[in-house]
Amino acid sequence: MKQTTFTELRNHAKQYFDLVAQGESVRVLRNGKPIADIVPVVPDLPSWKRRQAQPLVLDGVALSRLVLDERGSGL
Repeated sequence: MKQTTFTELRNHAKQYFDLVAQGESVRVLRNGKPIADIVPVVPDLPSWKRRQAQPLVLDGVALSRLVLDERGSGL
């Protein structure tokens, strides 16, 4: 995380906001004490994209494994 003073941020705002747009966070200090963190906005994703994909399992075996085994046996 980058750190900058309030005055430096005010004088070079474009430079710091370009960093934030690239995914970097910036901590702003005033009199040596942190007063704010500028962080990139996380894009809104539909709920179905936020969940981790889980393999389909049938009788303890992944369904994809069963399909591949069946294809390999020539059935």
